[in-house]
Amino acid sequence: MKVVHTIAELRAAIGGPQRAAFVPTMGNLHEGHLALVRQAKSLARAGEPVVVSIFVNRLQFAPHEDFDRYPRTLARDCELLEPAGCDIVFAPDERELYPEPQGYKVNPPAELADILEGHFRPGFFTGVCTVVMKLFQIVQPRVAVFGQKDYQQLMVLRRMAQQFALPIEVVGGQTRRADDGLALSSRNGYLSADERAEAVTLSRVLRAVRSQLDGGDRDLAKIEQGALDALTARGWKPDYVAIRRRADLQVPTAEQLAAGEPLVVLAAAKLGATRLIDNLEL
Repeated sequence: MKVVHTIAELRAAIGGPQRAAFVPTMGNLHEGHLALVRQAKSLARAGEPVVVSIFVNRLQFAPHEDFDRYPRTLARDCELLEPAGCDIVFAPDERELYPEPQGYKVNPPAELADILEGHFRPGFFTGVCTVVMKLFQIVQPRVAVFGQKDYQQLMVLRRMAQQFALPIEVVGGQTRRADDGLALSSRNGYLSADERAEAVTLSRVLRAVRSQLDGGDRDLAKIEQGALDALTARGWKPDYVAIRRRADLQVPTAEQLAAGEPLVVLAAAKLGATRLIDNLEL
């Protein structure tokens, strides 16, 4: 496995005309990331390397968020990546990826990017799309794998690739969970022991939403409010619990519910100082 830090080194390491299977990350890796790497390895064609980028992208953090304290664990990450099937680690610094202020940015459509996460984190998806578009141009992958835990992000990036006619297949990897059901996340490391024990409540609330819908309840506003109340009662500060159409993350109509429209429930909430997200297809 090669570890490179510049665009020139990366292109030399990939070499020739072949493409790559690509997993973009911000580092501080866990089993969820490693599962994406193994998935990329399974999707790579003969001669295609698996490339993993590690870059904490300032553009997607608001001024009050955790950019400065986000863990940088490159040496440990590399130890984990090699046995998972990574061939090349691309770990640029900010000067390499942004040698000048990034004036050109990718602004995704408001109807998809300014709801849910985008409502509570204005500009987040512009930052994500801009860095991913730049990484796509640098790596030139044939396939790129992103985790479904970031459900809205996956949808935004998939649409971006489609609308720009990028010759890249954007693939989702299933959310990996701890034994108690908590979705794996780099930010779980911020949790105290007591908070970690409580954090599983988020996935339990999502499962309760699914049970209500499976039981025939179609009052989405009531179900969502009940989920918010359940989190608040346990000391969480929820941003949203939202039942949406899988196709476009819009609110389903009564007719669509009756017709069996595929749905997903998405949630974001703070536990102490740590903001966690999760989702469950229904």
